[in-house]
Amino acid sequence: MSSSLIDLICATTTAPTDFEAVPEIDFEALRNLLATTPDPRSRRGCRYEFAELLSIFVAAVLCGAKSLTMITEWAAHQAQTRPFPSGRTPSLATMHRVATSADPVWLDEHLGAWTRNQHSVTSKVVAIDGKEVRGAKHANGQRVFLMAAFDHGTGCVIEQEPIPEKTNEIPHFPILLARLGDLQGMIVTADALHTQTSHAHWLHEHGAHYVFTVKSNQRALRDRIMQQNWAHHQPGFLDTEKKHGRITRWEATCLPAPTRIRFPHAAQTMRLTRDRTNPRTRESTREHVFVITSLPPEQASPAALASYIRGHWGIENRLHWIRDTAYREDASQVRTGNAAHLMATIRNLAITVHRLAGATNITAALRHAGTRPNTIRTITGL
Repeated sequence: MSSSLIDLICATTTAPTDFEAVPEIDFEALRNLLATTPDPRSRRGCRYEFAELLSIFVAAVLCGAKSLTMITEWAAHQAQTRPFPSGRTPSLATMHRVATSADPVWLDEHLGAWTRNQHSVTSKVVAIDGKEVRGAKHANGQRVFLMAAFDHGTGCVIEQEPIPEKTNEIPHFPILLARLGDLQGMIVTADALHTQTSHAHWLHEHGAHYVFTVKSNQRALRDRIMQQNWAHHQPGFLDTEKKHGRITRWEATCLPAPTRIRFPHAAQTMRLTRDRTNPRTRESTREHVFVITSLPPEQASPAALASYIRGHWGIENRLHWIRDTAYREDASQVRTGNAAHLMATIRNLAITVHRLAGATNITAALRHAGTRPNTIRTITGL
């Protein structure tokens, strides 16, 4: 296979995405991974190397292509100046067959391993959260729902798990985490759906800690935490930030988890208070978020616990929102076979590559990658 994917990624050398400035990203391993992806096609009549077609998918999405049609148009545009290794330009029908028949579960597992092997990805604090690809329901109404493990530090997806119809995220929580390998010392954050005693036991058995939010789905637990003597304790952490036209004030108060909490391995509880004020309208809101964790005070201060919860909420802005806005994922009408799952996997990879290269604004990074002449010339050398 041509080394053009490596050249593609290394060709862009200026902000906002400077791939050449991060040589510790192993692009050769990424190329080899794509080259060894199982080919589901019949060996008879294949006009293209499967790795070549996957590389076109990855390169086009790295440059901001949002759909199969845009990927095909992107490939046709590049072939006008420099042909692909096969000497042909794949049609939309070809790209559709690849998308529907490729094995995205295999790619999720191996791309996740590739991401975790990158130098800057420590995977010490990991968020677990799911997302439905809303526009991708099949003709029978079956949804496409994917649960991701998200590295707080880098903003990269380090593993992904499909959630089949007639089930939910809960039974797939340990399956997803087990694929991450050694969990010793890892801190796992999750929303209220995963505040389950079985999850707490499982994480403890594997040497990991949990930081779970507690809401009305665990009403008795939430009531017991709310009844702690919060009013007589000063916040251990205060912070104020101004973003999106709002002023937000954070207060975090932590207390030891008493025996009556009756949740496995609980060491602390936290009340995180968020006050939001609109300076123009003077409208304000207050929200209390209750948290339970197995981290003892000597391992997690109120500031650290508040950062873990705020980092967990960041998965919406740093992953789901980007896939919805930059790639218009929820508006996608790709519904056949594995296509919706595959496209989500490649979007995760594109976001990961840009994140590892230092991009903070993914939309700007996609525009930059798509308009750089050197990048385009290298893409056409696939």
